[in-house]
Amino acid sequence: MDTVSDPLRELGQQLSQAAGEPVTLERPAKAEHGDYATNVALQAGPRAGRAPRDLAEELASKAARLDAVERAEVAGPGFLNLFLAPAWFGDALAAILEAGRDYGAGFANADPKRIQVEMVSANPTGPVTVASARNGAYGDSVARLLELGGHEIEREYYYNDAGAQMERFRASVDAVRRGEEPPEDGYRGAYLEELAALPGDPVPPMLERIEITLERFRIHFDSWTRQSELERRLPDYLPRLDTYEREGAIWARSSAYGDDEDRVLLRSPEQGGKPTYRAADVVYLADKLDRGYDRAVYVLGADHHGTRNWYAAVARMLGYDPERVEVLLYQLVHLTRRGALTKMSKRRGDVVFLDDFMDEVGVDAARWFLVNRGPDQTIEIDVDVAAERSEKNPVYYVQYAHARIAGILRNAGDAEVSAAAPPVVAPEERDLIKRLADFPGVVEEAAARRGPQAIPNYAIRVADDFHRVYHHHRVLESKEQAFRLGLVKATQLVIARCLDVAGVAAPERM
Repeated sequence: MDTVSDPLRELGQQLSQAAGEPVTLERPAKAEHGDYATNVALQAGPRAGRAPRDLAEELASKAARLDAVERAEVAGPGFLNLFLAPAWFGDALAAILEAGRDYGAGFANADPKRIQVEMVSANPTGPVTVASARNGAYGDSVARLLELGGHEIEREYYYNDAGAQMERFRASVDAVRRGEEPPEDGYRGAYLEELAALPGDPVPPMLERIEITLERFRIHFDSWTRQSELERRLPDYLPRLDTYEREGAIWARSSAYGDDEDRVLLRSPEQGGKPTYRAADVVYLADKLDRGYDRAVYVLGADHHGTRNWYAAVARMLGYDPERVEVLLYQLVHLTRRGALTKMSKRRGDVVFLDDFMDEVGVDAARWFLVNRGPDQTIEIDVDVAAERSEKNPVYYVQYAHARIAGILRNAGDAEVSAAAPPVVAPEERDLIKRLADFPGVVEEAAARRGPQAIPNYAIRVADDFHRVYHHHRVLESKEQAFRLGLVKATQLVIARCLDVAGVAAPERM
């Protein structure tokens, strides 16, 4: 996809050239302070040995000569307030309409990468839980942002289908088949009875159920990898590692390569002599990078904090650039119902499964509420609000704005849609266009920070600004109908893209 026009960025570049300094434009809190403001003179003045206000006056004179600027005013000790010309609002609107769904896209076109995002990867000992679903919602939204930027993205699920937990899972199903209670350290829940009713190994039908759930959750995986298969290749990689033997076990000397401590790779014969999951990590990381990914992104729970240094150490030992490995961490999820906290435990059987959550609140709300907080924050979801179909529910509120615009456009039929601004652009219209002009910067920063929560939060502000326009100004059969149809069409495009990044549908009717 081609990089599209970005009038706001172009304005910032023009002002930076005039100032001889990088200019950051901000939206003033009060309309009387202009459309945008900058404190560049306050920052540059002392370095240049000049009074900031004098520098701001000089910059105001240069800014006023730009086509996009109607007038420029200096305030206080050296703030520069810019009032934009109607033509700039028309240009900004035209850029959105011309780009269509590509508006805000292509910010990585100068250096696109092939990136794998591995997410969810929960042990297949039960259905996907809401806790694991946060991993998926976060990882998939990061992937969607990176795709929007122009990177080539592949999504993968890593099945930890080997080790003690899997043995306990199979033992739990076998116990139910015999009509007995699962082992004390085993798993419990109605799903075990469903698996027990099927012949053979319970793992394949459990894997199938997980895959069906995640497709329903709108995460499509390009590949699936199993720990049990990777472990067979461990002998090929052990000689490439810095290892030593202690008490019969084989250890990686990972602390010498930036890890917090050394890690056991092979247990002692007394402990079974089997590989640890850290050993599978070695093969898996090499497998990822040998497949030609420029970057391998792991999405892990906060309890895997130490894993970040471990992966970097493995990369160094194997001769890979550790910068090719990236670990994203996220915090826990808590559900509340009528003010009471819902407990989760896959083994006790009182866990909240993702399918049940989606049944109750819908796929859209499930995706929205699991990605609208930063990964470093614990999420507390009020299920009662998430299930509500009213403006109290933020995802419903944003979707309703999209559907309302779709209704306007349906009623408009084949009427002219234009970006040509009238001589006077109303304050509410100016605010909405400025909000839409923020979108390219918002998505680029969200991608760089791996912070997709910025997108639903931005979408709420877009919906707020749209509803103010809708309530103050008639669109159809107004003097400015063509321009306002262009404005609502551009708004619809941006809202739809925001919803898509969050994995949420953009309905035409509600």
